[in-house]
Amino acid sequence: MFITFEGGDGSGKTTQMQLLAEWLRGRGFDVVTTRDPGGTELGRHIRKLLLHGGDVSPRAEALLYAADRAHNVATVVRPALDRGAIVLADRYIDSSAAYQGAGRTLGEDEVRGLSLWGTEGLMPDLTVFLDLPAEALASRLGGSFDRIEAAGARFHEDVRRAYLRFAAAEPERWFTVDATEPRERIAETVRARVAEALEAEGRRPGGGEP
Repeated sequence: MFITFEGGDGSGKTTQMQLLAEWLRGRGFDVVTTRDPGGTELGRHIRKLLLHGGDVSPRAEALLYAADRAHNVATVVRPALDRGAIVLADRYIDSSAAYQGAGRTLGEDEVRGLSLWGTEGLMPDLTVFLDLPAEALASRLGGSFDRIEAAGARFHEDVRRAYLRFAAAEPERWFTVDATEPRERIAETVRARVAEALEAEGRRPGGGEP
C-alpha cells in the first residue's frame, strides 16, 4: 500500500507520517518512509538545490522535482511495494501539481504528466491532505523560510486552493484533515482512516494477506 501525505508548508505532514509509521510498525507491518524531494542520496542533493540553492527558474524547478521523484520511485518506493511493504511518503506528485502547476502557473495537468511519465504512472492508494490556511504559515515556521516557503502569501493560497480542488475531484483517494487540530487528534483520525483502508485490502500485520 502506498500512502502519501500532502499539504502546505508547516501543515505537519512529516510529524503525522512519522506517527503513523510508528503505529503501523508497532502492529507488525513492514513500513518504509520517504520524502519528496530527498528520499535518496541523489534526492538529497536535489533537495538542497531546490530549497537552498539560490534562483531556480520555474520550469527547471518542476523538472528537478520530477527527476527526484522518478529516481525515488525506481530505487525506493517500487522495490518496497513489490515486497509487500507499506510505503509512506512525505509529498508526491500532487505536490508538484499544486506548487509548480498552480503556484508557479505552469499548468497542473502538464506538471502532473511530467511526473507520471517519470514514475511510470505510479499513484498512491491513499492521500492524507493536512489542510492548513495559508495565513498560518508564518506562525508555524517561525522566521526561517526556505526558497519555497518564502514564495509569498498569494503563492501559498494558490497552492492550498489547488489541493482543495484535487481532494474534491478524487474523494475516493483523498482524505482531508483539519491541520489546525491538536497533533494527537489528527494522528487518531489518520490511524482510523488507514486502518479502514488496510481492512478493505485484507492486509494483516507482517505484510501478509488474510
